[in-house]
This record gives sequence, structure tokens and C-alpha cells, in this order.
Amino acid sequence: MIFTSYIPEGFRYSYCIVPLPKPKGHFSKSLTCDDFRGIAISPTLSEVFEYCILDRFGLFLTTSDNQFGFKNGVGCNYAIRVVRNVVDTYIKNGSTANLSAKDLSKAFDKVNHYALYLKLMKRLIAHEILNLLEFWLSPCYSCVKWCNVWSDFFDVNFGVRQGSVLSPFLFGVYVDDIARSSRMFLGSFLVLYADDILLISPSVCMLEKLLRMCEHELGLLDMVINTRKSCCLRIGPRYISCCGSISTSTGANILWVDEIRYLGVFIVRSRKFKCSLDYAKKSYYRAANAIFGKIGQYASEDVTLQPINVKCVPILMYGLEACPLVKSDLSSLDFVLKDRFL
Repeated sequence: MIFTSYIPEGFRYSYCIVPLPKPKGHFSKSLTCDDFRGIAISPTLSEVFEYCILDRFGLFLTTSDNQFGFKNGVGCNYAIRVVRNVVDTYIKNGSTANLSAKDLSKAFDKVNHYALYLKLMKRLIAHEILNLLEFWLSPCYSCVKWCNVWSDFFDVNFGVRQGSVLSPFLFGVYVDDIARSSRMFLGSFLVLYADDILLISPSVCMLEKLLRMCEHELGLLDMVINTRKSCCLRIGPRYISCCGSISTSTGANILWVDEIRYLGVFIVRSRKFKCSLDYAKKSYYRAANAIFGKIGQYASEDVTLQPINVKCVPILMYGLEACPLVKSDLSSLDFVLKDRFL
């Protein structure tokens, strides 16, 4: 298939797109289309072949060091730890860290295939692989599954499949120029994890310039920042000081808030880098109560505690290795665990 740049016709089909609700807030509000993420289910042989391509040609799909998504041995905790180290460095030098979390609107679904091919050509990827990807992606076919009903197949002429093996790596290549362009802003830092962007700067003025750069690069990719889900936060000696709203090139204001969510961790406005554990504790209790509601009255203690230990405790402990914990935080976590296990 690599030699001929041809794949079976069935590889171009994702046999259903399953809409899954996004975890944030779907328990307490009426859902809309924007609250679902479509996960494509591809043929198994297609995914095996994608792994083969990664094994042979993964060198052409590498990304910048400050892009942490979809890399072996690197996860969300690494990105959170880097953010913490950068903020601590600013504070140690007497500066206030200004953070801005950016969310991209439908990022995976807006990938322009021809722009992706150009970026791969600049990396001097083998023309057999480039021709194969072009044959593979232009076009794809898919359908939507809702409950037990399937739609008709339709053409997909843009975007990369969420759920595919190659898609995260292709998306990383697609947005990698944003990470590379941020190096021009000395003293500032950009952390990229898939479509989650966090800008860090010692001044509000530099933060707004970094935002303009991101907007310019995203505009070249036909992507926009979702201002409704973007916000700013200050950490450091002047964290209480009020700042004017940062505006995008379209005139939309990005508000300053007391808490931002980044990669599942809630960073709060404070004199030092600090994370809130409230959401983790709520999620833990919600998951544990769901298990107790199903099997708590019938199963033994050992059987009941096993799924809680496997499914619920990781929710409570998520990201803690990268977050600074004071004595009160440890006592709070200790109480949550004892409340359920003792």
C-alpha cells in the first residue's frame, strides 16, 4: 500500500460517528450540539496500518518541545508542571505571571487538507506517503449513529477524524507553527496541548501581543479562538491589581477571572501557583455515589471498594503530582478518602 500509494476503499470509511457528551457541565444544563464530541470508529485493519505508518515515518510528524499532546511518555501532568515552573520563575524574579487560556472552535473538524499537505511537504515527507494521505483523506465517508439509528453516508472533505490513530499527529503538525512562532517573544511562553493553548507572559502588553500572533497563525489555518471559553488570570505579587480586558482582533473581550481550567486542573488567582481541588472532590463523590447506588446494597465491601479504588480514586488524584499541595490540601484529600473507605 505504501509503495503504490493506494489503500482499500473501506479504509476511507468511518463506519459511524458516535456523539459523546463533553464532561464539563453536562450534568447540570440542557445540552446543545456544541456539548458533544464526535468520535469516529474506523476499521481495525485501517488503524493497524496507521500504526505501521507511525512506526516507519513518525520522524516526519514530530512537533515542538512546547507542544505536549500525543507524545510517548508525555502527558497532561508534564504540561501542567511546565506551566507551574514558568509561573514560579516569574514570581521568583518579582514579576506577576499573566495567563490566558485559549479554546479553539471545532479545531479537529476545521483542518484544511491542502494546508496540511503543504506543511507535510515542507517537512520533506516521502511522496508515496503524501500521495497515500491525499488519497485517504480526499474525501472520507462517514455516518452518524444516534441510539440505534444510523444516518446515510456523507462526504467529509475537511477535518481529521477524532478517534483515528494518525489524526492527533497530523493535527499536531497542522498547528505546530503556532508553537514555533511563539519563540520570537522572549520572556513569554506558550504551552500547547492539542487544541488547548495557554499563553504565559510577565506583562499584560506582551500577553496581548502573543494573543495577536496566535490569532494571525490561526487565521492562516482558517481557525478562530472561541472567546466564550477563553479567559485570563494573574498569579504573583500583584494578582489583586485590576487590569483592562484583553481584546481580540475582532473586538471581543477576554475577561479576567479568578479560576481557569487547563487540562482538567483548576488554576486559581493567587500570590503563588495554586490549584483548586473542589471540582476533583465533587467528581470523585459523584462517581463513588454512582457505584454505591448500583451495587452498594448487594455486593460485599471488597467488591464495592474495588471499582471505587480503580475508577474513582484516579479522578481525585488527577494532576496532583504537578500541583503544589499545602497541609490543608493533604488533610482535605485524606478526609475525602477516609469518608468513603472507613
